[in-house]
Amino acid sequence: MIYSLTAIGFTLIFGVLGLVNFAHGEIFMLGAFVTFSLSQYLGWGLVPAFCGGVAAGALIGMAMEKAAFKPLRNTKHETTLLATLGLSILLKECATLIWGPQTQSMSTDIPFLQQSYGFGDFKFSGIQLVILLVSVGLMLGLQQLLYRTRIGFGIRAISQNRDAAYLMGVNVEKTINYTFAIGSALGATAGILVALYYNAVDAHMGYMPGIKAFVAMALGGLTSVPGAVIGGIILGMSESLAGAYISTGLQNAIAFLFLILLLVVRPNGLGGRKGRS
Repeated sequence: MIYSLTAIGFTLIFGVLGLVNFAHGEIFMLGAFVTFSLSQYLGWGLVPAFCGGVAAGALIGMAMEKAAFKPLRNTKHETTLLATLGLSILLKECATLIWGPQTQSMSTDIPFLQQSYGFGDFKFSGIQLVILLVSVGLMLGLQQLLYRTRIGFGIRAISQNRDAAYLMGVNVEKTINYTFAIGSALGATAGILVALYYNAVDAHMGYMPGIKAFVAMALGGLTSVPGAVIGGIILGMSESLAGAYISTGLQNAIAFLFLILLLVVRPNGLGGRKGRS
């Protein structure tokens, strides 16, 4: 579910701009670090700190769109992609300077999160249940937002045809900025949930989830939110099966294997429509 949640952010941004935000993994990381700082240094409770981390992710995403994407919107796509790669490195180094290169312990004082539950051989922890409920709740909420609100209408319209959306009265600039906020908030939420699951945060924690979320987005067809969810589930289940029946050392390789197969066999994803040229 974490891959799906992060992949949705990729998908939303790709849908409105036709570009991949390679700094999305750093939003994942910064959301976790902000929550860590609010909780450990300022003494905030877990829920307020969680909300603060999500809000910080949304604000960083909006600032990123204004600073890196908007000025380069009319340039070649390669230029913007390189800019996001540079921004990814910059954010990672800034996090290292602020919080240090070492892994920080993110402990919680809520026993429910660490206790085990279940029946028979089926066991799960409290944090795993929270991850499932939060992820499903956000996905359902996003579906309602996309199909029942004016902002959602604007996002879908721009994804189909930006010029036509403008002629229909959609505020394109504001909608794109809101899309970055929503996608980044989802990425930050995923980062916080991962930090709570492992009780740890570090400046490099967003790198591999960012790559895997990109693969999940590609699996789902680049511009399809339901496809991104399905792609994330397929990738997560494949990793779990590989770890259980082959070797845990191959789990990270599964994402790259999927990516190679997609590029060779089906570049538009499994059942996805063509992405923007």
